Amino acid sequence: MRCVIARFPFDLTKSEVEQSMNGVAPEPVTGASATINHRVYPVMQVGEVITRQNRRDFTVGEMVRALTRLGFTCHTARPVTPPPVARADHGVLGW
Repeated sequence: MRCVIARFPFDLTKSEVEQSMNGVAPEPVTGASATINHRVYPVMQVGEVITRQNRRDFTVGEMVRALTRLGFTCHTARPVTPPPVARADHGVLGW
């Protein structure tokens, strides 16, 4: 499938992307991510590997669009859950 990333056309297939990411350790996910080979990768890491371009040359939106068209599941960033706040009364009800 032809995908345009950073104004450059790429003819990519799902299997080529899977093969390119095989053996690549996923970086910590802080934003949009994609599941490839049962692993979750940041979409910018995937873009850098498959295009061999600097991450500053393309956008998250371009990568999400391309990976979705190729059949990969893309995810938005998961909200960070703050740790529970300790209460002064230790949760004991006074009744």
